[in-house]
Amino acid sequence: MDLLTIGAFAKASGLSPKALRLYDELGLLRPARVDPYTGYRYYAVAQLDRARLVAWLRRLGMPLAEIRAVAALSGADAAREVRAYWARVEAETAVRRDLAAFLVTELTESTEAPREGPTMLELRCAAHSDRGHVRPANQDTVYAGRRLLAVADGFGPAGAPASGAAVEALRFLDEEDGPRPGNVLNLLADAVRGAGDAVRDVTEEDGETGTTLTALLWTGSGLALAHIGDSRAYLLRGGGLFRITHDHSVVQSLLDEGRLTPAEAESHPQRSMLLKALGADPDPDLRLHEALPGDRYLLCSDGLTGAVPDDRIRELLAAAPDPETAVRSLVDAANTAGGPDNVSCVVGDVVSPVG
Repeated sequence: MDLLTIGAFAKASGLSPKALRLYDELGLLRPARVDPYTGYRYYAVAQLDRARLVAWLRRLGMPLAEIRAVAALSGADAAREVRAYWARVEAETAVRRDLAAFLVTELTESTEAPREGPTMLELRCAAHSDRGHVRPANQDTVYAGRRLLAVADGFGPAGAPASGAAVEALRFLDEEDGPRPGNVLNLLADAVRGAGDAVRDVTEEDGETGTTLTALLWTGSGLALAHIGDSRAYLLRGGGLFRITHDHSVVQSLLDEGRLTPAEAESHPQRSMLLKALGADPDPDLRLHEALPGDRYLLCSDGLTGAVPDDRIRELLAAAPDPETAVRSLVDAANTAGGPDNVSCVVGDVVSPVG
C-alpha cells in the first residue's frame, strides 16, 4: 500500500496538517497507519478522494457532523444530501438578506430629514371565513381593519381560541397614525411576540394546540409582513400572482431540499405538519414590501390553497371588482372544490385616495 506522510497528504488533498489531526481525533478521516514510536501519521493514496470531498464540503461551510454523514454515503446519496444542505443555506441567506435590507433602510431613514409631499396611498380591504364542508367547527380567525390584515389558522383542541387570541393581540396596531416604515418591523415583531404569549396563555402550552399567523401592517406607503406557519400571503400585480411567504412546513422543507416534486407534495401524508407555529416558536419571518397603486394582496389559510390551484386563485383575484367580491369568490371556490378544511381570506387593495 502506497503511503504518504501527513505533509504530503495535506498538500495533495487541500487540507492542512492541523485539520487532518483534528479529523483523525473526530473519526472523520483516520490515517492508514500511525507510527507506534513517533506517533507520526501516514495516509494511503486511496484516501485522497475522501479527503478532497471533506475539503470541498468544508469550503461550503458544512458542519463536521454533516460532513461525516455525507462522506459515508454513495455518490448519488451524497449528492442529494449536499443539495439539501445548500437549499437550507440559501433559505437562511435569503432571511439574512431581508434583514440586512431592513437595517439599511432603517439606519438611512433615521439620519435623513423627512421628505415632504410623499404620495400617500390607501388600503381598502375585506375578510371572509367559512367552516367548509368537512370540519365540525371553524378554527380560523381573520381581521381586516384600516391598517391591519391578518389570518390565523388554529389547530388542536383549542385551535379556535388560539387563533382568536393571536389576532386579538395584534388589533392595537390598527390605529390611525402608524409608524414610519423604518420602525414598523420592530413594532410588528414585538406585537407577534405578544401574540405568542397570548396563545400560550389560552392553550396553557398544550403541545398539540397552536396557530399560524400571517399579517400585513399598512404604513401609508408600504406593508410590513409577519409570517409563521403555512397560511400564505400573495401579491397580484400587473396580472401576475406572486407568493410572498414561505411555508414553514415539513413538505415545503422537502420541496426546498429537492426530496419531493410538487406533484408528490400534493398527496404527501405530512402535508399539514408544521415546522413552526405561533405559540411554539416566537421567530416569524419579517420583511417590508413597497406598495404600488393597483396592487392587490391576499392573505389566506391553507383551506384555500389546499383546494384551489394558484392559477385559479389568480383568475378570481384579477376578475373581482373589489375586495369583498374577491374574498367571497375565493371562499366559494374552495367550498365548490369540496371544502375539506376551514377556509379564510383577506384581500387588501392599494389605491390612490379620492379627492
